Amino acid sequence: QVQLLQSGGGLVQAGGSLNLSCLASGGTFSSSAMAWFRQAPGKERAFVGAISWTPRRAHFSDSVAGRFTISRDNAKNTAYLQMNSLKPEDTAIYYCAVRNGRDLRMTIFEYSYWGQGTQVTVSS
Repeated sequence: QVQLLQSGGGLVQAGGSLNLSCLASGGTFSSSAMAWFRQAPGKERAFVGAISWTPRRAHFSDSVAGRFTISRDNAKNTAYLQMNSLKPEDTAIYYCAVRNGRDLRMTIFEYSYWGQGTQVTVSS
């Protein structure tokens, strides 16, 4: 049973930083792409960024490019989302997700496994 366990998040002032972690267990993820999505109140879940495990490539939405980075530690089956220069509009529940495939994808339907979600709140 594949499980994704998220940690991190919380409340931060605008301009601050937060780091989210996503620990994967119950499977082999060396050839799986992993992504982060977010869902703000009243809005649909939206793509934030994704990273392939091998080789390491990353892609981000325009709204976070240059401010967010994704990294992963294969040995620990863990991926990280580092969020810098946070803005109030970044406030949302953030979800990590893993897909059964190597290539990056930006739609929720491409991902089979999801974390429990973690709240990120950015105050102005």
